[in-house]
Amino acid sequence: MQTISKLIELRSHLRGVRQNGQTIAMVATMGNLHAGHIELIHRARELADIVVATIFVNPLQFGSGEDLEKYPKTLEEDKLQLENAGCHLLFAPTESEVYPHGRDNQTIVEVPATSNLYCGSSRPGHFQGVATVVCKLYSMIHPDIAIFGQKDYQQLHIIRQMTQDLSIDVKVVGSPTTRNQEGLALSSRNGYLTADERHRATALYKALQTTAQALQNNNDDFPQLCEQAQLTIEEAGFKRDYFVIANADTLMLAQPGDKQLVILAAAYMGAARLIDNKVVDISNQINSIPPAIS
Repeated sequence: MQTISKLIELRSHLRGVRQNGQTIAMVATMGNLHAGHIELIHRARELADIVVATIFVNPLQFGSGEDLEKYPKTLEEDKLQLENAGCHLLFAPTESEVYPHGRDNQTIVEVPATSNLYCGSSRPGHFQGVATVVCKLYSMIHPDIAIFGQKDYQQLHIIRQMTQDLSIDVKVVGSPTTRNQEGLALSSRNGYLTADERHRATALYKALQTTAQALQNNNDDFPQLCEQAQLTIEEAGFKRDYFVIANADTLMLAQPGDKQLVILAAAYMGAARLIDNKVVDISNQINSIPPAIS
């Protein structure tokens, strides 16, 4: 695996790849890799000839008081994992390489409507930072395919919308959430959890499952379901952020009659803010009342 940190070298290398007729898949990360990231690499290898991973801790998606300076940087360990997974190229630029005029003078990309919902409300400016850096990476790498994890469902939705709205010729692929044996979604921020918190944090996914089952059972009292889930995870030690049932296609709050749903949740366990989601298809529900027996 080759590692490149300069844009001019990256473009020179990838120009040869495209001239050879090879397709390129991009996997964008902020490093501190775990098994979920490696699954993205494996998926990328299935879909393209060349896999380009990026490691860049993007300052634009961190708000005031967030963990930018403390965010774990494990480049050498990350390189080994990527190489073992069959990644072909790592692009690991500096901040000045990505934002040569400084982060305060960078043109910002924003997807309206959905960027300020849910995680966007809790972390103002976060999704503008995500959309901006992904758009820049598209321009730097010119991938045919970009793979993103479905754990960050709102992020995936926003990236898809941005890609479509800006007519960028990249196929965006969502990869299923990777979980540990207890169901906890793998995340770099799980490293902030103590052993006890890690065990209790599984309550978040259990609440998603319980809510999904209620939806499958024709319960459409969405506010009541969300409040019950909030109380359940609080009993496990979480501090609530949000727990909502949304339309899976628009991310707007779900309305009775919506069939493609996504349950979106975020909560604080100790020093970690964890997010998770579950997609629910209720289009095959039987809504009719059985005839009375005569």
